[in-house]
Amino acid sequence: MPVTDDRPVDDRPALQTVQGHSEERFLGSDIFRSNRHTLPPPRRGGTVREEAREIDVYHTCDVVVIGGGPAGCAAAWAAAKAGADVTLVERYNCLGGLSTGGLVMWIDRMTDWQGNHVIQGFARHFIERMPADGVAGPPREDWGSTDPVKAGYWGQRTTAFHGIVQWAPTLDPERMKLNAQEMLLEAGVRLVFHAWAARPMVEDGAAKGVIFESKAGRQALLAKVVVDTTGDGDVFARAGAEFDTDIEEGDVHHSMNTGWVLGGVDMNRWINWKTLYPEQLRDFMDRGRQELGFFQTPYVSWRPDIGLWLGPRQSGLSALDVDDMTEVEIRSHRLMEGHCQFFRKHAPGFENAFSLQSASQLGVRHTRRLAGVGRIERKDWGNGTPVADEVGVSPSISPKFPVVSVPYGSLVPRGLDGLLAAGRHISCDANSHGFMREIPQCWLTGHAAGAAAAVAANRGVQPRAVDVQEVRQVLRSQGAHLSDELPASPPRTAQVTVA
Repeated sequence: MPVTDDRPVDDRPALQTVQGHSEERFLGSDIFRSNRHTLPPPRRGGTVREEAREIDVYHTCDVVVIGGGPAGCAAAWAAAKAGADVTLVERYNCLGGLSTGGLVMWIDRMTDWQGNHVIQGFARHFIERMPADGVAGPPREDWGSTDPVKAGYWGQRTTAFHGIVQWAPTLDPERMKLNAQEMLLEAGVRLVFHAWAARPMVEDGAAKGVIFESKAGRQALLAKVVVDTTGDGDVFARAGAEFDTDIEEGDVHHSMNTGWVLGGVDMNRWINWKTLYPEQLRDFMDRGRQELGFFQTPYVSWRPDIGLWLGPRQSGLSALDVDDMTEVEIRSHRLMEGHCQFFRKHAPGFENAFSLQSASQLGVRHTRRLAGVGRIERKDWGNGTPVADEVGVSPSISPKFPVVSVPYGSLVPRGLDGLLAAGRHISCDANSHGFMREIPQCWLTGHAAGAAAAVAANRGVQPRAVDVQEVRQVLRSQGAHLSDELPASPPRTAQVTVA
């Protein structure tokens, strides 16, 4: 269900703030609504009939994971570690999803507002395996610090918020690709690159595997449990599961862009200048908007000689519409060259800048969200009480809220068996999606889904009928952080009655 809006549009940039964050939190990225003037109108109409055919079975396994982004990597690793025979299907040539192919190398907060490391498990294993020169972020002793000097320094490097230093490192995307690949291979996961899962196989209301397309044609992959980590809910939507598409108007979290990086820069010099001369920075940004139309200042990367752009963010377009996605790519590549030339001429530290790389994957933030047995909702942020079926703990959006307890039910479809969902399309409301879509939270929910899928496959039960306590035991054995105190009699399963 692509988001549509037939209201008149104004293509001029409009800066916005999001959930209490200032413009500087998003480093001055313009957000604008498109009226699709880049492409000619599509010529659509009519249908054709595709002939029925026999399809070869490529493989049969316990768990098939569809999508090798952060959630998919965590799910495949966790399921394999728990003893399941696992296959992961990825449409691109590498693992990591938006964290690598999308150049979203800035990994958001994994600590609570006191500096406690709450997103661990696969996430911690993954980062601790990274080479030291591929990780940029504050030392452990500074996590949770409110020292103004430390918070000021790390705040300019995307890892301190509300005056509090967080564990939110920036990682080398190429090292991440290799790291994820080796972790999964060591765990025994079968990897299938360059393969697009085209259609789920569903029998009697339960997913039984997927049909995928590759250079070898159309093939089937059979599994006891399917884990949808496509990010857009492609598998569960095509299997008939319910989902939500509502968004928060004016929120960046439904916008799209293609990221890019510039090399030959001096980010420390740039940060020093924009910190010392805020009036000059404002004039600089106004001039950038006048010349380019839409403008963003850079994020730091894992190296001081590389600058990262994750915008400008384009709204009013759907990542489920091929023409909308094409328009975003066209405009983003034009903006990359425009920013490179502008910064080279006018920005301190960018005199020798050059276009290094644009992302191979479109930066999608939201399309569908599962309608699950459970749901993460804005009204519950202030509770601070672990849910009975907790499978993870997420940092909250600001210091005025406690940590967020993630329910297993948010991964389980209401009426579809044989499938779990993890990543940015889990069951939550539009507000909660703003932070539950981030990479650490995708690692968290992917880890939980993988553990649960293995338990379901090993026990021969549906995912909704697993013993959640057994899933929690698996998660703890794999290093996940869970709340110590839960309600006295937590439910054994996520079983519900669907009306």
